[in-house]
Amino acid sequence: MAVRATSSLLSLIFVPAMAGATTLPVNVNEADREALQALEGVGPATAEAIIEDRQANGAYQRKVELTRVKGIGDATLEAIRDDVTLE
Repeated sequence: MAVRATSSLLSLIFVPAMAGATTLPVNVNEADREALQALEGVGPATAEAIIEDRQANGAYQRKVELTRVKGIGDATLEAIRDDVTLE
């Protein structure tokens, strides 16, 4: 009985947290602010900057184009390169 109660309690704790979790890779041409924040080094301001840049300049054709976003330099690009898709 104690095992079942513990299991139920754990599912109440972990399932809601996982429900909103974004999985990698992240499509930067379609992702919303929350999904973009799953990328290493991308917080709310950088996520919003990606969306604004995408709206102003169109879809990213190459990952290197992300460096035109304030907050994404060469080091950040290298950190997220494998976690980003363009389609």
